[in-house]
Amino acid sequence: MTAMTNLRKIIIDGAEVEVDSAMTLIQACEVAGIEVPRFCYHERLSIAGNCRMCLVEVVGGPPKPAASCAMQVRDLRPGPEGAPPVIKTNSPMVKKAREGVMEFLLINHPLDCPICDQGGECDLQDQAMAYGVDFSRFREPKRATDDLDLGPLVETHMTRCISCTRCVRFTTEVAGISQMGQTGRGEDAEITSYLGETLDSNLQGNIIDLCPVGALTSKPYAFTARPWELTKTETIDVMDALGSNIRVDTKGREVMRILPRNHDGVNEEWISDKTRFIWDGLRRQRLDTPYIRENGKLRKATWPEALTAAATAMKGKKVIGLVGDLVPVEPAFALKQFIEAQGGSVECRTDGAKLPPNNRSAYVGTATIDDIDAAKFIQLIGTNPRLEAPVLNARIRKAWLMGAQIGLVGEAADLTYDYAHAGTDRAALQSLVGKDYGAVKDAASLVIVGQGVLCTPDGLEVLAQAMKLAEDTGSKFMVLHTAAARVGAMDVGAVTEGGIDAALDGADVVYNLGADEMDIALGPFVIYQGSHGDRGAHRADIILPGAAYTEESGLFVNTEGRPQLALRAGFAPGEAKENWAILRALSAETGTTLPYDTLAALRRQLIAEVPHLGQVDQVPKNSWMPLALSQLSDGVLRNALGDFYMTNPLARASLVMAELSAAAKARLVQDVAAE
Repeated sequence: MTAMTNLRKIIIDGAEVEVDSAMTLIQACEVAGIEVPRFCYHERLSIAGNCRMCLVEVVGGPPKPAASCAMQVRDLRPGPEGAPPVIKTNSPMVKKAREGVMEFLLINHPLDCPICDQGGECDLQDQAMAYGVDFSRFREPKRATDDLDLGPLVETHMTRCISCTRCVRFTTEVAGISQMGQTGRGEDAEITSYLGETLDSNLQGNIIDLCPVGALTSKPYAFTARPWELTKTETIDVMDALGSNIRVDTKGREVMRILPRNHDGVNEEWISDKTRFIWDGLRRQRLDTPYIRENGKLRKATWPEALTAAATAMKGKKVIGLVGDLVPVEPAFALKQFIEAQGGSVECRTDGAKLPPNNRSAYVGTATIDDIDAAKFIQLIGTNPRLEAPVLNARIRKAWLMGAQIGLVGEAADLTYDYAHAGTDRAALQSLVGKDYGAVKDAASLVIVGQGVLCTPDGLEVLAQAMKLAEDTGSKFMVLHTAAARVGAMDVGAVTEGGIDAALDGADVVYNLGADEMDIALGPFVIYQGSHGDRGAHRADIILPGAAYTEESGLFVNTEGRPQLALRAGFAPGEAKENWAILRALSAETGTTLPYDTLAALRRQLIAEVPHLGQVDQVPKNSWMPLALSQLSDGVLRNALGDFYMTNPLARASLVMAELSAAAKARLVQDVAAE
C-alpha cells in the first residue's frame, strides 16, 4: 500500500487537515498546530493512556471524551454522507473533563511548589494553571509515600508522583533495565524499584527530564538554582564521540547543569549520565595560571614568562605536537600549522589507534547514526557500545526491538539486547569474512567496529577485515570512536607517518595539547596546554592553562563525520585562555606568527583547506576505499573502555563520577554466601 492511500482528511476545531491514518489523534492535533495537554504520553515511549489529560471530543462518537493518545485516526467513523470525522479539543465537554482530571491528579499532590526543584519548569504546574480549576472538593487527608533510593543521581519525592509511568517505560524500553515498575492497585498503586535496588544504567538521568512533576529531580543540582536565574547555551557534548546536542545552564561563571537538546539524527533527546553530571568536574583541579618547572618543582608564572620559556625551549629542537581527546578542530588545526612551522609534526592518535589518514571511509565509515533505525542486521566488532556510546547503544536497542538481528565479535557483555556471539578472538572475525551472504545483502545492514581493536599492533589488519565484512554483507560501515576530537583532528591531517610511537621517537620537545590519556616517557621537554591538573600537567615542564569545552566556541566532528558547532557557555577561570589564542600568542613569540587574529579568521582558513567542515550539521558522503587484507595475529578483540566514568580529566575531577565509578566496581564483586 502506498503512503498516499494511508492519508485521511479529518476536521480538528473547524480546520481540515490531511494526516496519516496510523497517527494517533494527539499527533494529528500537533500536525494541525493545536496543543493538547498530556502527562503520560511521550512520542518516544509506548502509549500508556493512564493520565487521561489528553481527552478530546469525537463528534458522532461515544457520548464521552476519548483519550487522544490511544485512539488512531483510522479508528474514527466518517460523518454524515461520508464527511470527514470531526474532533473538538476545546468544547465544553473537553473543558469539563480536563478540569475533572486535573482535580483528581491533585488529590494527593503536596502543596510544596516553593521548595520543589521542578518549580518554574513543571508540567503539572503549567497545566494546572492552563486547564485546571481554582478549588478542590476533596477534604480527605493526602496520601504520603516513602521516597526511593535510586542512587546518587536521581532524587525522589514519590508523594508528588502522578503515576504517569514515563520513568518505568523509559528504563524498560530505552535503557533496557528492569529495576523500576508499578506495584499495587487503586489508591495503593505506586512507582517503585523492585527489592529497593538502585538503578544500574548510564542513561538513568533522562528520567529526570521525563518526569512531568517534581517526583524525580537531579540530586547533584538540588536546591542550587531556579530555571529563570540560568543563562542557557546550546552546545555539543564531548564526553564521547557521538556529539550529543546539549544545553549548558550557567549561573554567573559556574555551570549549574547540563540538559539534552533534541536532534533526531544524533542523540534524539537522550544523553548519558556522564554527559549530564560531569559539570562538577569543571570546578575542580582547574589550571588557572601558567606554571614553569624549576629545580623539579612547578612555580606560578606570568603569561609573558611562560610564553618566552616555551619559545626558548622549542628553538632549534625536534618538536612534536599531541592533540588530546577533547580538543575542538580549530586549536588542532592551529597546533598543526604552528608545529609544522617549527619543522615538527602533530599526532592525534594518542591511544595508538591504527586509523589510516586520507581515507575517510576507513576512519569514519559510510553510515550515519540514523541508519541504525532502519537496519535489519547490525554486526558489532570489538566494541561495547553500552560503555563507549550509551545513547548510540539505546538506538541499537530500538532497532533490535523493531526486529533487527545483532551480531557481536569480541568480549561478551550485557548490551541490554540479545545478540549472536560469534566468538571473542580474531579467528572468529576471520571466519565471518569471505562467506557468501546472499539474502543478507538485500537487507539494510551495518558493521560497527570499536576503537579497542584498532589500538593493537594489528589494528589496521582488523580494520581491513571489518571493511571486507561490510563489503561481503552489503553493509554500511561505521567506526565507533571514543574521543570527541579524533575525527576532526584526522580531517585536518593531524597525523604523523608511523603513528604515536614514531612521533615521539627522538623528540626533544613535546607540545601536549590536552592529551591526558597517555604517559610521556622521561626525556623530552614537555609543554602542556590544558584545563585540568591531570596526568599531562603532572609530567609538564611548562603549563599553559586553557579553556574547557564549555568555555570556548569550536567545531567538533562526531563519529559519523558530522561537523557540529559548540558554543561558549562561560569563561575560563583565572588567567586561562582559549586554546587557539594561546597558540596564536606563542607563534608570535617564536617568530612564526599564525596568519589570523580572530576565531572567525581561523575558521575561514580552516574551511578553505577542509571544505566539508563548513557544512555544519551535515554528514558528508565518503568514497569507499577498502584496505588491503593481510593476516591477523591471534588474540582476543579487546574493548576500548574499562571504566565508563573515568575516561577524561573532567571525569576524574568530578565527585559524582567518582561515586558512580565506585558503585559500578562494587556491582562487579560477587556476593559470597556466609558459610
